Amino acid sequence: MTSPIPFAIDFHVHSDDSYDGHEPIELILEHAADIGLDGVVITDHDEIGESVRAAELAPEYGLVGIPGVEVSTRHGHLLAIGVEERPDPGQPFMETVETVRQLGGIAIVPHPFQRSRHGVRKRHIKDADAIEVYNSMLFTGYRNRRARTFARRRNYPGIGASDAHYLPNVGRAYTEILV
Repeated sequence: MTSPIPFAIDFHVHSDDSYDGHEPIELILEHAADIGLDGVVITDHDEIGESVRAAELAPEYGLVGIPGVEVSTRHGHLLAIGVEERPDPGQPFMETVETVRQLGGIAIVPHPFQRSRHGVRKRHIKDADAIEVYNSMLFTGYRNRRARTFARRRNYPGIGASDAHYLPNVGRAYTEILV
């Protein structure tokens, strides 16, 4: 029997296709490979075109290709990982979670409780697939600790991610998955 192999994936990265991103996907993919990541998910705000393209190009850089998008739900942001089609923005949180699943993806709550960044409030987080328990762009550890406690108490899997909007931040946090 073989031992599981760890894959380091940064599930929350923005490209220049996002209104607040600054880097082209080719540069992001090259950087991810250079720093030893196994994959990045481009999660632009309500835009999925460059993410799908990045997932297609990823093998050329020695990376796993996973498409995704950061969807603006009525109750805050939601990462839709593994989807090739963008769920409609502005829908209720739970409806968006169900749409993500119907599209074959997983629904992850990014930067929960951080209202200034459109984080979902506790009362709306029901039945997500995972919680971002470490976001490298938070200035203090309070919101990450709160997210970690919330996820642990409710038995949600936790992920770490960079939430990078600039190249040097890609990979500042990532999640290791054993396959």
